[in-house]
Amino acid sequence: MAPAQTPAPADPQVPLSELRVVSLPEQELLDHVAARVPGFRYVLWDMVGEPVGARADEIDVAVAPYFGGPWLRALPSASRLRLVQLQSTGFDGVPAAIGPDLALTTAGWVHAAGTAELALGLMIAAQREIDRAVLQQHAGVYRRFSTRTLADSRVLVLGVGEIGSAVVDRLVPFEVETTRVASRARTDDRGRVHGVDELPELLPRTDVLVVALPSSGGTDGLVDAALLSRLPDDALVVNVGRGRVVDTAALTDEVVSGRLRCALDVVEPEPLPADHPLYRAPGAIVTPHTGGSCTSYEPRVRRLLVEQLTRLAAGERPLFLQQEGRLAFPPEPA
Repeated sequence: MAPAQTPAPADPQVPLSELRVVSLPEQELLDHVAARVPGFRYVLWDMVGEPVGARADEIDVAVAPYFGGPWLRALPSASRLRLVQLQSTGFDGVPAAIGPDLALTTAGWVHAAGTAELALGLMIAAQREIDRAVLQQHAGVYRRFSTRTLADSRVLVLGVGEIGSAVVDRLVPFEVETTRVASRARTDDRGRVHGVDELPELLPRTDVLVVALPSSGGTDGLVDAALLSRLPDDALVVNVGRGRVVDTAALTDEVVSGRLRCALDVVEPEPLPADHPLYRAPGAIVTPHTGGSCTSYEPRVRRLLVEQLTRLAAGERPLFLQQEGRLAFPPEPA
């Protein structure tokens, strides 16, 4: 009998102390971070062209550009890379693209304020029919009309992460009844969080449904025709999470029929085709994924990157760690 094969040893973990070279995609961002977190060698790399100040195969930590995915094609040249830091909160598709050996961190709260602010703006715009007033204005028409209000509405926020929690914070002074829903039921310092399995019972008592969920195998298509049918007539669906969480065809049918209304910053597909019915349907507002594209983004992402690199330099776990790769992070605090 042939001897049993000895399994190949797993690749050893890499100590955080071996992270020395950090790339950033913009000069202003590099200057800001380098002035505040000494101890690293900083290089300029947009992950499209060649790095400035080092070779790609010398870089340990790469901050990815905010927009677009072409940077993923640069990864094979960065053979020493250990960690990728995103400037976005969403990371759908990235773990599969970068593989299990790289650590991945996201932007967490960087976009929470801007996106929550837009969610509130969409709710107010839809309830008070500001879009109707703007169309009248452009037509040179001054005609008064009565509208719904956000006050006294029953608002269900689906998703209690950074963005969903920021939406709930901003709803407090608006005199609404707020219900929070997450993947599982629990109680936290704000009170009760319902589980998604309770949605069929909660939606009939909902005037405004705010979707603030990321895209994942468990969330894509969650808000389908069956759940939408549970909403009462004239309810408003606001999506500032990911377009794939809501069944676009089912929502379109409900809105075009006039039974539901919607205010969407994210859609699936993105962008919608130019002839898509939602662009012209009464009761629909579509904004071009502008939740995080605002003036609060730059100072907040700078603050986050300083915090992340300060933590790495001290041998600590970074914030918003989605996968550890082969880095030897200390265990999470109990």
